[in-house]
Amino acid sequence: MKALHRIMDRAREAPVRIAMSEGQDPRILAAAVRATREGMARIVLVGDRASIAETARTQGLKLAGIDFHDPADASNQRELAQALYELRRHKGLTMAQAESSARDPLVCANLLVRLGLAAGTVSGAVRTSADVVRTAIQVIGVNPDITLVSSFFLMMLCEPFHSLKGGLIFSDCGLVVDPNAEELSEIALAAVDSASTLLMEEPRVAMLSFSTNGSAKHAAVDKVVAATELVKIRRPGLCIDGDVQLDAAIVASIATRKAPESRVKGRANVLIFPNLEAGNIGYKLAERIGGAVAIGPLLQGLARPANDLSRGCSTEDVFHVIAVTVVQAGYHASRTRPG
Repeated sequence: MKALHRIMDRAREAPVRIAMSEGQDPRILAAAVRATREGMARIVLVGDRASIAETARTQGLKLAGIDFHDPADASNQRELAQALYELRRHKGLTMAQAESSARDPLVCANLLVRLGLAAGTVSGAVRTSADVVRTAIQVIGVNPDITLVSSFFLMMLCEPFHSLKGGLIFSDCGLVVDPNAEELSEIALAAVDSASTLLMEEPRVAMLSFSTNGSAKHAAVDKVVAATELVKIRRPGLCIDGDVQLDAAIVASIATRKAPESRVKGRANVLIFPNLEAGNIGYKLAERIGGAVAIGPLLQGLARPANDLSRGCSTEDVFHVIAVTVVQAGYHASRTRPG
């Protein structure tokens, strides 16, 4: 998986501190130990240190090189609670409630990111996606350049039987149910940044539909066309097609026939689905029938990286998401660095 290997290599080149709030789960611990051993990330495990250490002992894992932040006795816990209070008091949060909430390892990990004490966070092996996404939005906040948090899958097609090889971004496949044209354009813009960060190649975007260049007339097609125009206004130099059918998006010979004026020319590496139904079905077809490896759902549109895991994830899945989060954090730092 060359694209995935590039991500892991990039993470090793510039490891950053990643906060993980589910250290009592053996999958999280094993992935954290591996990421530390391979120099991919500097892990801080957030939670009850004694319980985490006991899980490591029963799993035969050595936690050398891993930091801990136990909300029960961390020296800066009051500072985290104060930050949460300042952030949420307009919603009626009291200081006592902030102190209580900041002791939740998930909230605490996100606060470490908010205050720059960690560069990103990974959770969701135990907590629900709703908990993970809500906490990230409330504590870390939304990227002001995007304004909408959405999700994507990094799809890896690297087997000998794959006629289309390499990495693809599928978005949104896990969060925004029925985006309007403006929201769909925001999803596409965020996915472009995700492609630049993780695929490390020029984004070539297909705004997917059941129509190509107006071959069908329907309100659903109109939405995709309108979203495409909004993206072009924001990113005038972007290589993008829309409305376009999937075959014309990824097969050059079909693109030549169906969309002779296409800029993408059947070589899309970013697929934007018109709604969650299409996206969710699409990535699962690619994974279960097409044999693609699906990494995600990953979050985009946040002010700083926070990624969700499936509760059915494997240790390998967690390890890969750590690598992705490290690379996202590096991209964020490069975009926000003065000068």
